[in-house]
Amino acid sequence: MVANQPVCDNMIRTMNGRMCLRRIGAMSLAKMLGALYALLGLIIGALISLVSIVGSALFRSASGDSSALFGVLFGAGAIIILPIVYGCIGFIGGLIVAGLYNLLAGAVGGIEIEWTPPKA
Repeated sequence: MVANQPVCDNMIRTMNGRMCLRRIGAMSLAKMLGALYALLGLIIGALISLVSIVGSALFRSASGDSSALFGVLFGAGAIIILPIVYGCIGFIGGLIVAGLYNLLAGAVGGIEIEWTPPKA
C-alpha cells in the first residue's frame, strides 16, 4: 500500500469481504436524524407533561389554589414544542455531521466495514 493512499482504496468487493463507507448522503442523514430526534423530543415532552400534570395536581390539592393551570399548559406545550425543536436540531446536526464526514473521509479514507452474506 502506498503511504499516502487511503486505506479503503485497496478493498475489493467480494461475498465475504470489506467495504468502505466513503460518502454519506447529507440529506439522507439529515432526514433520518431529524426523525429520530423528533421521536426523542416526543418521548421527553410526554415525560415533562406527565411530571407537570402530576406536579400541578399535587400543588392544587396542597394549596387549594386554582393557579396550577400553568403546569398543565406547560406540559401540553412540551408535547408540541419539543418534537419540533429536537427535530430541527437533529436535521441541522445531520447536515453538519454528513458534511464533516464527507470532508474527512476524502482525506482519511472512510470507515472500513467487514460484512458477510446472511446464512440461508
